[in-house]
Amino acid sequence: MEICIRNAKMDEYGIAESIMKQVQQMHIGWRPDIYKYSENVLPVEMYEQAVKEKTFFVAEYKGTVAGILFVAYQHIENPNLVTRDIIFIDSMAVDEKYRGKGIGHAFFDFLKELKKEKGYDGIELQVNAKNEAACKMYTDYGLTIQSINMEL
Repeated sequence: MEICIRNAKMDEYGIAESIMKQVQQMHIGWRPDIYKYSENVLPVEMYEQAVKEKTFFVAEYKGTVAGILFVAYQHIENPNLVTRDIIFIDSMAVDEKYRGKGIGHAFFDFLKELKKEKGYDGIELQVNAKNEAACKMYTDYGLTIQSINMEL
């Protein structure tokens, strides 16, 4: 198999940070009024904690780390909402050199299996409206719009 999804390792921080910087640059291009350059997009402490908690994953493509996935397991309980357990995708990104090779779909296949194993109710994420490529990939995979944030 060309794509393997697995738990991230501590010594892969540099690769994860590099991929996150690519995403930050895209966001700066779309919304320079909101996003700005940062030397450290992914704090080391956050990465280390996520690796320990097994909530940070990588996609290997032909043996090379080509994508990252950072999730949070959330229990939603509110008197006005149905109680649910979801996997929330905090970050999912593929190195620009490896986009279009099925890595995003492999991440979703992995997440569907993880959801099933944990008995969770859903998988959710937020996406920048300007990120048309990601939006298309998500809808092609079967994700639907849950809500829309607007501004004035």
